[in-house]
Amino acid sequence: MTHKVLIATRSFGSTSHKPVKMLHNAGCDLVNADMSLEMTEERLIDLLKGVAAAIVGVVPMTAYVLENAHDLKVVSAHGVGVDHIDLVAAARLGIAIANCPGANAASVSDLTIGLMIAIARNIPSVDRKLRQNQWGRHQGSELFQKTLGIIGLGHIGMGVAKRAMGFDMKVLVHDPYVHSVPKELPEIQSVSFEDVLRRADFVSLHVPLNDETRNMIGPAELSAMKPGAYLINTARGGLVDEQALFNALTKREIAGAAFDGFVHEPPTNSPLLGLDNIVVTPHIGAHTKESIERVGVVAAQNVINTLKGKEPLYRVK
Repeated sequence: MTHKVLIATRSFGSTSHKPVKMLHNAGCDLVNADMSLEMTEERLIDLLKGVAAAIVGVVPMTAYVLENAHDLKVVSAHGVGVDHIDLVAAARLGIAIANCPGANAASVSDLTIGLMIAIARNIPSVDRKLRQNQWGRHQGSELFQKTLGIIGLGHIGMGVAKRAMGFDMKVLVHDPYVHSVPKELPEIQSVSFEDVLRRADFVSLHVPLNDETRNMIGPAELSAMKPGAYLINTARGGLVDEQALFNALTKREIAGAAFDGFVHEPPTNSPLLGLDNIVVTPHIGAHTKESIERVGVVAAQNVINTLKGKEPLYRVK
Protein backbone atom coordinates (compact mmCIF):
# COMPACT_ATOMS: atom_id res chain seq x y z
CA MET A 1 0.00 0.00 0.00
CA THR A 2 1.34 3.45 -0.92
CA HIS A 3 1.35 6.14 1.74
CA LYS A 4 1.57 9.85 1.00
CA VAL A 5 4.25 11.60 3.06
CA LEU A 6 4.47 15.38 3.22
CA ILE A 7 7.96 16.87 3.36
CA ALA A 8 7.64 20.37 4.81
CA THR A 9 11.24 21.29 5.52
CA ARG A 10 13.90 22.75 3.27
CA SER A 11 16.76 20.50 4.31
CA PHE A 12 15.32 16.96 4.23
CA GLY A 13 17.40 14.94 1.77
CA SER A 14 19.36 18.00 0.68
CA THR A 15 22.81 16.56 1.44
CA SER A 16 22.11 12.85 0.95
CA HIS A 17 19.55 10.83 -0.99
CA LYS A 18 19.54 8.15 1.69
CA PRO A 19 16.46 9.26 3.70
CA VAL A 20 14.47 9.85 0.49
CA LYS A 21 15.44 6.39 -0.76
CA MET A 22 14.36 4.86 2.56
CA LEU A 23 10.86 6.28 2.17
CA HIS A 24 10.59 5.27 -1.48
CA ASN A 25 11.69 1.72 -0.63
CA ALA A 26 8.99 1.61 2.07
CA GLY A 27 6.34 2.42 -0.53
CA CYS A 28 5.92 6.08 0.30
CA ASP A 29 4.87 8.74 -2.20
CA LEU A 30 6.52 12.03 -1.27
CA VAL A 31 4.74 15.38 -1.43
CA ASN A 32 7.34 18.15 -1.33
CA ALA A 33 6.04 21.48 -0.08
CA ASP A 34 7.39 24.64 -1.68
CA MET A 35 9.11 26.13 1.36
CA SER A 36 9.81 29.43 -0.40
CA LEU A 37 6.14 30.30 0.20
CA GLU A 38 4.70 31.31 3.57
CA MET A 39 3.43 28.26 5.41
CA THR A 40 0.06 29.32 6.78
CA GLU A 41 -2.34 27.00 8.58
CA GLU A 42 -4.68 26.93 5.60
CA ARG A 43 -1.89 26.09 3.19
CA LEU A 44 -0.62 23.35 5.47
CA ILE A 45 -4.11 21.86 5.77
CA ASP A 46 -4.37 21.78 1.98
CA LEU A 47 -0.97 20.07 1.69
CA LEU A 48 -1.99 17.45 4.29
CA LYS A 49 -5.01 16.20 2.36
CA GLY A 50 -4.67 12.44 1.96
CA VAL A 51 -1.31 12.50 3.74
CA ALA A 52 -0.52 9.73 6.23
CA ALA A 53 2.76 11.12 7.55
CA ALA A 54 4.61 14.42 7.64
CA ILE A 55 8.26 15.28 8.12
CA VAL A 56 8.31 18.92 9.14
CA GLY A 57 10.58 21.78 10.04
CA VAL A 58 9.27 24.76 11.97
CA VAL A 59 5.79 24.97 10.49
CA PRO A 60 2.54 25.63 12.42
CA MET A 61 1.27 22.17 13.36
CA THR A 62 -1.48 23.72 15.46
CA ALA A 63 -4.60 22.04 16.86
CA TYR A 64 -6.57 23.55 13.95
CA VAL A 65 -4.20 22.02 11.41
CA LEU A 66 -4.11 18.61 13.09
CA GLU A 67 -7.89 18.49 13.44
CA ASN A 68 -8.21 19.03 9.70
CA ALA A 69 -5.56 16.48 8.71
CA HIS A 70 -7.95 13.55 8.67
CA ASP A 71 -5.53 10.90 7.33
CA LEU A 72 -2.50 11.92 9.35
CA LYS A 73 -0.97 9.18 11.53
CA VAL A 74 2.45 10.57 12.41
CA VAL A 75 4.41 13.83 12.43
CA SER A 76 8.17 13.51 12.59
CA ALA A 77 9.98 16.73 13.48
CA HIS A 78 13.08 17.17 11.33
CA GLY A 79 15.17 17.92 14.41
CA VAL A 80 14.67 17.95 18.15
CA GLY A 81 12.32 20.86 18.92
CA VAL A 82 8.57 20.22 18.89
CA ASP A 83 7.32 23.53 20.30
CA HIS A 84 5.67 24.26 16.93
CA ILE A 85 3.50 21.13 17.27
CA ASP A 86 0.39 21.03 19.48
CA LEU A 87 1.19 17.90 21.46
CA VAL A 88 -2.07 17.96 23.42
CA ALA A 89 -4.16 18.03 20.26
CA ALA A 90 -2.02 15.31 18.68
CA ALA A 91 -2.55 13.02 21.68
CA ARG A 92 -6.30 13.66 21.60
CA LEU A 93 -6.42 12.85 17.89
CA GLY A 94 -4.20 9.78 18.13
CA ILE A 95 -1.45 11.27 15.94
CA ALA A 96 2.02 10.09 16.88
CA ILE A 97 4.65 12.81 17.30
CA ALA A 98 8.31 11.90 16.96
CA ASN A 99 11.62 13.75 16.78
CA CYS A 100 15.33 13.11 16.24
CA PRO A 101 17.18 13.56 19.53
CA GLY A 102 20.95 13.41 19.30
CA ALA A 103 21.10 13.38 15.50
CA ASN A 104 22.18 17.03 15.34
CA ALA A 105 24.07 17.13 18.64
CA ALA A 106 27.55 17.21 17.11
CA SER A 107 26.80 20.09 14.75
CA VAL A 108 25.05 22.23 17.38
CA SER A 109 27.80 21.52 19.90
CA ASP A 110 30.42 22.60 17.37
CA LEU A 111 28.54 25.83 16.62
CA THR A 112 28.17 26.58 20.33
CA ILE A 113 31.93 26.47 20.84
CA GLY A 114 32.43 28.44 17.62
CA LEU A 115 30.07 31.18 18.82
CA MET A 116 31.80 31.31 22.19
CA ILE A 117 35.13 31.95 20.49
CA ALA A 118 33.55 34.40 18.03
CA ILE A 119 32.02 36.63 20.69
CA ALA A 120 34.91 36.33 23.16
CA ARG A 121 37.39 37.44 20.47
CA ASN A 122 35.00 39.89 18.71
CA ILE A 123 35.65 38.08 15.42
CA PRO A 124 32.62 39.28 13.41
CA SER A 125 33.03 42.86 14.63
CA VAL A 126 36.74 43.11 13.82
CA ASP A 127 36.14 41.39 10.48
CA ARG A 128 33.65 44.10 9.52
CA LYS A 129 36.01 46.86 10.68
CA LEU A 130 38.98 45.48 8.77
CA ARG A 131 36.90 45.31 5.58
CA GLN A 132 36.27 49.04 6.14
CA ASN A 133 40.05 49.63 6.35
CA GLN A 134 39.94 50.04 10.13
CA TRP A 135 43.12 48.41 11.46
CA GLY A 136 43.72 48.21 15.16
CA ARG A 137 44.04 46.15 18.31
CA HIS A 138 40.85 44.65 19.66
CA GLN A 139 41.13 43.06 23.08
CA GLY A 140 39.23 39.83 23.59
CA SER A 141 38.95 37.04 26.15
CA GLU A 142 40.18 33.45 26.22
CA LEU A 143 38.12 30.33 26.78
CA PHE A 144 41.14 28.64 28.38
CA GLN A 145 40.47 27.75 32.04
CA LYS A 146 37.29 29.85 32.15
CA THR A 147 34.07 28.59 33.76
CA LEU A 148 31.33 27.36 31.43
CA GLY A 149 27.79 27.07 32.76
CA ILE A 150 25.51 24.73 30.84
CA ILE A 151 21.74 24.86 31.31
CA GLY A 152 20.34 21.53 30.12
CA LEU A 153 22.46 18.38 29.95
CA GLY A 154 20.93 16.52 27.03
CA HIS A 155 22.82 15.29 23.97
CA ILE A 156 23.89 18.80 22.97
CA GLY A 157 24.74 19.96 26.48
CA MET A 158 26.90 16.85 26.87
CA GLY A 159 28.59 17.54 23.54
CA VAL A 160 29.41 21.10 24.56
CA ALA A 161 30.77 19.93 27.91
CA LYS A 162 33.07 17.40 26.23
CA ARG A 163 34.40 20.01 23.80
CA ALA A 164 34.93 22.51 26.62
CA MET A 165 37.30 20.05 28.28
CA GLY A 166 39.70 20.65 25.39
CA PHE A 167 39.96 24.27 26.54
CA ASP A 168 40.60 23.15 30.13
CA MET A 169 37.36 24.87 31.12
CA LYS A 170 35.64 24.27 34.43
CA VAL A 171 32.14 23.06 33.60
CA LEU A 172 29.10 23.70 35.77
CA VAL A 173 25.76 22.20 34.75
CA HIS A 174 22.18 22.64 35.81
CA ASP A 175 19.45 20.26 34.72
CA PRO A 176 16.56 19.48 37.09
CA TYR A 177 15.99 16.18 35.26
CA VAL A 178 19.57 14.95 35.59
CA HIS A 179 20.23 13.87 39.16
CA SER A 180 23.84 12.72 38.94
CA VAL A 181 26.98 13.57 37.01
CA PRO A 182 27.37 11.32 33.93
CA LYS A 183 30.12 8.72 34.34
CA GLU A 184 31.81 9.81 31.11
CA LEU A 185 32.14 13.38 32.43
CA PRO A 186 33.23 13.05 36.07
CA GLU A 187 34.92 16.47 35.93
CA ILE A 188 31.70 18.45 35.61
CA GLN A 189 29.90 19.83 38.63
CA SER A 190 26.13 19.84 39.06
CA VAL A 191 24.94 23.10 40.66
CA SER A 192 21.83 25.21 41.04
CA PHE A 193 20.50 27.48 38.31
CA GLU A 194 21.47 30.49 40.42
CA ASP A 195 25.03 29.18 40.82
CA VAL A 196 25.45 28.79 37.07
CA LEU A 197 24.44 32.40 36.51
CA ARG A 198 26.57 33.72 39.36
CA ARG A 199 29.77 31.77 38.67
CA ALA A 200 29.99 31.17 34.91
CA ASP A 201 32.04 33.20 32.46
CA PHE A 202 29.98 31.68 29.65
CA VAL A 203 26.35 30.58 30.11
CA SER A 204 25.08 28.27 27.37
CA LEU A 205 21.41 27.27 26.96
CA HIS A 206 20.47 23.76 25.84
CA VAL A 207 16.84 23.23 26.84
CA PRO A 208 13.60 22.88 24.86
CA LEU A 209 11.15 25.76 24.64
CA ASN A 210 8.03 25.16 26.69
CA ASP A 211 5.94 26.88 29.36
CA GLU A 212 8.56 26.08 31.97
CA THR A 213 11.52 27.50 30.04
CA ARG A 214 9.98 30.44 28.15
CA ASN A 215 11.81 33.65 29.13
CA MET A 216 13.89 31.67 31.64
CA ILE A 217 16.55 34.36 31.18
CA GLY A 218 15.06 37.74 31.95
CA PRO A 219 16.16 40.97 33.68
CA ALA A 220 16.83 39.32 37.06
CA GLU A 221 18.84 36.47 35.57
CA LEU A 222 20.92 38.79 33.40
CA SER A 223 21.62 40.98 36.42
CA ALA A 224 22.81 37.91 38.32
CA MET A 225 25.47 37.13 35.70
CA LYS A 226 29.03 38.40 35.91
CA PRO A 227 29.64 41.77 34.18
CA GLY A 228 32.25 40.05 32.01
CA ALA A 229 30.09 37.02 31.18
CA TYR A 230 28.71 35.92 27.81
CA LEU A 231 25.29 34.36 27.12
CA ILE A 232 25.12 31.74 24.36
CA ASN A 233 21.84 30.42 22.92
CA THR A 234 21.95 27.73 20.25
CA ALA A 235 18.66 26.21 21.43
CA ARG A 236 15.41 28.08 20.79
CA GLY A 237 14.31 31.67 20.56
CA GLY A 238 11.95 32.45 23.42
CA LEU A 239 14.23 31.14 26.16
CA VAL A 240 15.54 34.68 26.61
CA ASP A 241 13.63 37.92 27.05
CA GLU A 242 15.11 39.73 24.06
CA GLN A 243 14.23 43.22 25.28
CA ALA A 244 15.91 42.50 28.60
CA LEU A 245 18.94 41.16 26.72
CA PHE A 246 19.08 44.31 24.57
CA ASN A 247 19.02 46.45 27.71
CA ALA A 248 21.73 44.38 29.40
CA LEU A 249 24.01 44.46 26.35
CA THR A 250 23.45 48.18 25.80
CA LYS A 251 24.29 48.97 29.42
CA ARG A 252 27.21 46.48 29.35
CA GLU A 253 25.70 44.58 32.28
CA ILE A 254 27.13 41.49 30.57
CA ALA A 255 30.02 41.45 28.11
CA GLY A 256 28.20 39.93 25.17
CA ALA A 257 25.95 37.28 23.69
CA ALA A 258 25.82 34.89 20.75
CA PHE A 259 22.47 33.68 19.43
CA ASP A 260 21.38 31.15 16.81
CA GLY A 261 17.67 31.29 17.68
CA PHE A 262 15.19 34.14 18.02
CA VAL A 263 11.58 34.68 19.08
CA HIS A 264 10.71 35.77 15.54
CA GLU A 265 12.66 34.23 12.68
CA PRO A 266 14.00 35.97 10.77
CA PRO A 267 14.44 38.64 13.48
CA THR A 268 13.56 41.50 11.16
CA ASN A 269 14.03 44.92 12.76
CA SER A 270 15.29 43.41 16.02
CA PRO A 271 17.33 46.03 17.92
CA LEU A 272 19.78 43.27 18.84
CA LEU A 273 21.08 43.31 15.26
CA GLY A 274 22.41 46.82 15.74
CA LEU A 275 24.72 45.90 18.60
CA ASP A 276 28.41 45.04 18.26
CA ASN A 277 28.54 42.88 21.40
CA ILE A 278 26.26 40.15 20.05
CA VAL A 279 27.05 37.57 17.36
CA VAL A 280 24.03 36.29 15.46
CA THR A 281 23.50 33.36 13.11
CA PRO A 282 20.29 32.37 11.25
CA HIS A 283 19.36 29.18 13.15
CA ILE A 284 22.12 27.15 11.47
CA GLY A 285 23.05 24.93 14.42
CA ALA A 286 21.86 21.71 12.81
CA HIS A 287 22.81 22.70 9.28
CA THR A 288 25.85 20.67 8.44
CA LYS A 289 25.83 18.08 5.69
CA GLU A 290 26.51 15.31 8.20
CA SER A 291 23.78 16.40 10.60
CA ILE A 292 21.17 16.85 7.88
CA GLU A 293 21.75 13.29 6.68
CA ARG A 294 21.56 11.86 10.22
CA VAL A 295 18.39 13.79 11.07
CA GLY A 296 16.80 12.83 7.75
CA VAL A 297 17.50 9.12 8.31
CA VAL A 298 15.97 9.19 11.81
CA ALA A 299 12.96 11.24 10.67
CA ALA A 300 12.35 8.81 7.79
CA GLN A 301 12.63 5.79 10.09
CA ASN A 302 10.17 7.37 12.54
CA VAL A 303 7.67 7.58 9.69
CA ILE A 304 8.37 4.10 8.31
CA ASN A 305 8.02 2.44 11.70
CA THR A 306 4.70 4.15 12.42
CA LEU A 307 3.21 3.37 9.02
CA LYS A 308 4.16 -0.29 9.57
CA GLY A 309 2.29 -0.31 12.87
CA LYS A 310 5.42 -0.11 15.02
CA GLU A 311 6.61 2.52 17.45
CA PRO A 312 8.68 5.36 15.94
CA LEU A 313 12.31 5.42 17.01
CA TYR A 314 11.79 8.48 19.19
CA ARG A 315 8.20 9.13 20.15
CA VAL A 316 7.42 12.39 21.92
CA LYS A 317 3.66 11.86 22.21
